[in-house]
Amino acid sequence: MTTVMYDSLVNILSQLGVYQMLTALMPEILIKIMLVFTIAGMVATVASLILAYLTWLERKVLSDIQQRVGPMRTGPHGLLQPIADGVKLLVKEDVHPKTIDKWVFLLAPIVMFVPVVIVLAVIPFGKTLVMADLSVGIIFLLAVSSLPTLGIVMASWAQNNKYAVLAGLRRAAEIISYEISMVLCAIGIVLLAGTLSLPGIVEAQTGLPFIVLQPLGFAIFFIGLLADLGRIPFDFQESESELVAGYTTEYSGMKFSFFFLAEYLELFVAASILTTLYLGGWNGPFLPSWLWFAIKTFVVIWVILWIRATLPRVRIDQLLNIGWKWLLPLALLNIVITAGVMAVM
Repeated sequence: MTTVMYDSLVNILSQLGVYQMLTALMPEILIKIMLVFTIAGMVATVASLILAYLTWLERKVLSDIQQRVGPMRTGPHGLLQPIADGVKLLVKEDVHPKTIDKWVFLLAPIVMFVPVVIVLAVIPFGKTLVMADLSVGIIFLLAVSSLPTLGIVMASWAQNNKYAVLAGLRRAAEIISYEISMVLCAIGIVLLAGTLSLPGIVEAQTGLPFIVLQPLGFAIFFIGLLADLGRIPFDFQESESELVAGYTTEYSGMKFSFFFLAEYLELFVAASILTTLYLGGWNGPFLPSWLWFAIKTFVVIWVILWIRATLPRVRIDQLLNIGWKWLLPLALLNIVITAGVMAVM
């Protein structure tokens, strides 16, 4: 995808006559570096806008389900509300409590945010829209997508706050309980596709998405994603009535905004992963491949938001029971069934 974007940008600049001017003024290597940074800036801007408007979408979906109008004051139908919220966070005072572990406190938002961005590099958003087609893509995806939990645990410990520490412990318990089942479901996908490459997995779903062949695996993986995201009914790391603001209790300003952006980026990435592994990715008739991927991804996001507005929070013991007593045995059963079907076929 990076090569396609680079070539497209060079063609546009050449047609405008700008590229010829640049080649006359500076060496080729400097032009390449400048264009790469320009592409990175464009991608970052688009990603930031998508994340910002995911917050608007969530508030609108929740208000519609609850028969309210949602944000309406800032811009038409509240369309400028995410920008107003972003400006407010930027000008907020950056508070550092005296009792914190300073360096861990500062690094935690970055440790949570960066792995989620890295995961985007291996997700195929279209036939040619993938930055890195790794031969072990699904292993890389599952490994790196687990790292944001480390940032949450670091933030919880660094604050020297009992509510934050409880939030970190709950998050760790959630991940340990559900990640194993998700990995086992991914093994079923690999058995069917015959490859670890994510574009290869999408191509294996041409004509028949894996949700049809793996309905049990899809259900387990989807529940695991909800727990991984820490969203209702599994939002134990942020349950306001128990833990104030959870692992972000002592954070403010830009540091809080990093956590905020990481949460919504995780939501987008989780929906993209589910689309890639079970919903056929970019496959679909008539429309461009990237548009099919976008439609499926935002349908998954809408379902996650609908669940948040509909279901109550389960108890922490119920969470662990679901993970260990139900999902793990069912995930093992899913592998056995898949292996049996593959042997017969």
